[in-house]
Amino acid sequence: MLIQLAIRDIVLIDRLELHFHEGLSVLTGETGAGKSILLDAFALALGGRGDGSLVRHGESQGQVTAVFDCPMEHPGRRIAREADIDVDGDLILRRVQLADGRTRAFVNDQPVSVQVLKAIGGTLVEIHGQHDDRALVDPVSHRAILDAFGGLSGEVQAVAEAARRVRDARAALQEHRSRIEKARKEADFLRHAVEELTALNPQAGEEEALAERRVVMMQSEKIAQDLNEAYEAVAGTASPIPELSAAVRKLERRGAQAPALVEPSVRALDAALVAIDEARAALEEAIRATEYNPRELEQTEERLFALRAAARKYDVPADELAALRQRFEGDVAAIDAGEEHLAGLEKVLKEADQAYLAAARKLSKGRRNAAQALDAAVQAELPPLKLERARFITEIQTDEASRDPAGFERVEFWAQTNPGTRPGPLLKVASGGELSRFMLALKVVLADKGSAPTLVFDEIDTGVGGAVADAIGQRLARLAERVQVMAVTHAPQVAARAKSHFLIAKEGINGAEDRVATRVVPLEAAPRREEIARMLAGATITEEARAAAARLLEAAAH
Repeated sequence: MLIQLAIRDIVLIDRLELHFHEGLSVLTGETGAGKSILLDAFALALGGRGDGSLVRHGESQGQVTAVFDCPMEHPGRRIAREADIDVDGDLILRRVQLADGRTRAFVNDQPVSVQVLKAIGGTLVEIHGQHDDRALVDPVSHRAILDAFGGLSGEVQAVAEAARRVRDARAALQEHRSRIEKARKEADFLRHAVEELTALNPQAGEEEALAERRVVMMQSEKIAQDLNEAYEAVAGTASPIPELSAAVRKLERRGAQAPALVEPSVRALDAALVAIDEARAALEEAIRATEYNPRELEQTEERLFALRAAARKYDVPADELAALRQRFEGDVAAIDAGEEHLAGLEKVLKEADQAYLAAARKLSKGRRNAAQALDAAVQAELPPLKLERARFITEIQTDEASRDPAGFERVEFWAQTNPGTRPGPLLKVASGGELSRFMLALKVVLADKGSAPTLVFDEIDTGVGGAVADAIGQRLARLAERVQVMAVTHAPQVAARAKSHFLIAKEGINGAEDRVATRVVPLEAAPRREEIARMLAGATITEEARAAAARLLEAAAH
């Protein structure tokens, strides 16, 4: 629920901080005192449209902060978590409105887009007024409202999952059909390509290896002579190995006479002999590599050129020829076994479609039962609201050809405002006041069926009085037993039933009459009775009005 609302420099509000509690809170005051400004500011904090004209004259920016206490599993916290916002503690929505029209949005002091702010705000608060048709104009929301009232979330989820399986099965079938059709058109080419590539049998990395071997063989004649000369110098008749070996033996015999002089030289000569031997082995290996059969060069070139020709023909790198063969083999196999697999996919789609039909028909039955119950529940709320001649109708249109994830139904709330008139969509056939009362009846019935935790009603009692206003007050109070309710009202019967009462008024700043600000004051006991008396009597408050106000408060307390 909303626990705090702070407003700075918005239109006539310079500095305002309000604290709210559970139950029904009302805001009253004379026309022009600033009630609409307060709601506009609140809507701004919830992601509403910004406007530079909202900033108080002479200021560079205004700011609205709304603090909410809601369960950890509340959808608003889930949206915040998905936006990487820390959601420990209260949810704090803040909107800064700049005088140049730009705005900035924050949730728990982290910058967010207005879209994220609006998404979170929409889960926390619903604002309804005489001309607010958001909850009553969109048939998509009507279907969701009916499902929530009927407790059909499980059936809705089952239909959505069944629709997903139908969609996936249909996509798989269409993809396979397309592949088969394309493969059939290219069947001769594919079979020839598979035969050719199978005969060629290309291997990954083969081209590079052949190219390297070809280079070695082509260069071998040029370098073989140099390698042999180097080998002759190291291991042939001119090799220094015999002389170095003899020198080592002589020094070793002298080693006992002067070890400090001899041993370092012996070690150095031994290292030289080892290095020469390693050079000999490397040269032998290089010489062997240069030895080749001229026929091998010819075969290598033939194989290399065949791979490259195939790569050009099929427009792929030579290393991808093996994978291409596998793909072509798969296409040929798809042609050969396609009809059998196609039949299997058609069976999967048929079974998925039958499962969808079963789930959607079960949901349809649940929706029709829920619609009857919803109509009866709303109808029971209408007579006290002076809509005793009206009828509330949940209009359901079913299209079993649809495979919509939400089911077959299109749901829309209709009304018949008087006997003999044609029923139609609420927004089209109900007047502003009737629309507000229909909406209130709906909200009373749906209070524990997915409503936002805070509901705001803006002057929905306009144009009614007496028993109807009292009936509205009763229903707002009943609604407030399950959710937090705030109501801007001119009806004393509504104000008397509030748990918290706030008076909105304009007053001069520092006594100056040419510069005013909106003030909001919580009322208790006597001041509250005086305000209700003003609502009853008007400008001149009589003792009779005060007595009547006391009776309203006493009656509301019982």
